[in-house]
Amino acid sequence: MRHTAIALALFGWSALALDVEHRVDNFELLDHAGAAHELHYLSDMRAVVLMSHANACPAQADAVAALNAARETYDGVAFLMVNSVNDRGEIAERAGEIGVASPVLLDEAGIVGASLGFTHAAEALVVRTNDWRVAWRGAPGGLANALEAVLAESATPAAGTVAAVTGCEIAYPDAPVVSYSDTIAPLLADNCVTCHRQGGIGPWAMTDYNMIWGFSPMIREVIRTRRMPPWHADPAYGHFANDRSLEPEEVRALVSWIEAGSPRGDGPDPLAELDREWPTWGLGEPDLVIDIPPYEVPASGVVEYQYPRVLNPLDRDVWVRATEILPGDRQALHHVITRFYTPNPEAEGGFGRRGGGLGGYVPGSVVREYPPETGTLLPAGARIVFQMHYTPYGKAITDGSKLGIYLHDEPPKHQLGGTTLVNTKIRIPPHAKAHSESKSEVLERDVLVYSLLPHAHYRGKASDFVAHYPDGSSEVLLSVPNYDFNWQTSYVLRDPKMLPAGTRIVHTTTWDNSAQNPANPDPGREVPWGQQSWDEMLFGAVSFRYLEAEETDSSEGFARFQGSPAGE
Repeated sequence: MRHTAIALALFGWSALALDVEHRVDNFELLDHAGAAHELHYLSDMRAVVLMSHANACPAQADAVAALNAARETYDGVAFLMVNSVNDRGEIAERAGEIGVASPVLLDEAGIVGASLGFTHAAEALVVRTNDWRVAWRGAPGGLANALEAVLAESATPAAGTVAAVTGCEIAYPDAPVVSYSDTIAPLLADNCVTCHRQGGIGPWAMTDYNMIWGFSPMIREVIRTRRMPPWHADPAYGHFANDRSLEPEEVRALVSWIEAGSPRGDGPDPLAELDREWPTWGLGEPDLVIDIPPYEVPASGVVEYQYPRVLNPLDRDVWVRATEILPGDRQALHHVITRFYTPNPEAEGGFGRRGGGLGGYVPGSVVREYPPETGTLLPAGARIVFQMHYTPYGKAITDGSKLGIYLHDEPPKHQLGGTTLVNTKIRIPPHAKAHSESKSEVLERDVLVYSLLPHAHYRGKASDFVAHYPDGSSEVLLSVPNYDFNWQTSYVLRDPKMLPAGTRIVHTTTWDNSAQNPANPDPGREVPWGQQSWDEMLFGAVSFRYLEAEETDSSEGFARFQGSPAGE
């Protein structure tokens, strides 16, 4: 076990961090049950109690009992524990044994516990929510007196001290060797520059050390609050090919470097020397480019969804292997959904049934080829319909977006398909902090699932997809505990998941219609289903293909597609 003072120094915290009246910076962490918690979201509470937690500490049981007693006694106070040393499974198991009643937050990188000045397990602090400053620190046995003083708005109670805590010393993760040239710049180049570049969707470009130094406080903030990188899936469920998250050791290296003053150090500047070409189209020049009819977006007001139509210009049926929407104006264009309708001279308007989709565009989307040996058949003469959602931003513009289509040379083995789970009867009560509704569908055939996409609007808070199998068991395929409307991610399974016929897929969304949600247009309104962003949606898209009988008849065939359980 290393000395705690060394661990705290690593994260830029001196002994002053142990004093009362220290301001607690915002953070967001998942708890041992998979729910997301943001500290400053609790501004409607009168106070927040934070307590350090470690499974192996003998003092933890008594500390939890004291915390539980305070939790039952004081209204208007939030109680949270922070664990910087144990993994989720260990915490959940131990929590049941000692009767934990409050969420235990998973501080896997160790940055939050260190920044709070926690040196020992079973150490508590009381934070005032009117200024986010520490009002008291000490052993949980002193919580009652501290809360009485804080809630009575009397003088700040006397500070507890580290010496008053009898819990075990916390061994924070090993100190990383951090160098801007060797560690920080390569990390940013690999994970951030794809958006933070000239012409990228990031609001500023990571061009050199000076830019990083200037934006270091912001980088620390968005890492601590998990706004960046934009990845919102709970890592306990499933593995995804497009995972944008940072590993705990990467978070630790980046934050500790910033808290040390973002030193330049020796060596070259890899960001300044970065010589990378960013193609206009992610997969190179498409086989077919279709101009979406331009639309004049006003400077302000509400733009109803637009549905421009284009005929497939090809005179032959083709199989599509990938598509990409090239936005004309990223600020005005919120999303695009494409559908095509097959030609049928005998039908009204000359077109028959809806044939399928050709991808789309949402903030943060990245072009990807369809899964191997799959494709979408686009008939000659088909009518392509675009759903265009525009959001005015103070400047009148003309959007001229394009659809790029990549084709197979030969027909693929499988037709790509899927389903959508949509509930148009949702009603979200006024001021509801966590209102949930669901939609389910039973699969009639064996399928191989490739990706899952949850969609909600400004009030979206959390979402998940759960498979309920014919044998009575169930499995979480995807959990998004901190949904972000600004990033409409399609979560691509690293290993496609086989779901047998009879499986019931349940898609659940939770909305936050309270004033605590800073994006909420109107907390006092009952919110129905609607296309515009001030209304809401429960919409889940599942991409899959049907499995043939020979692929699932044998145990070998089943195992080939089943892969590892999503929880592993």
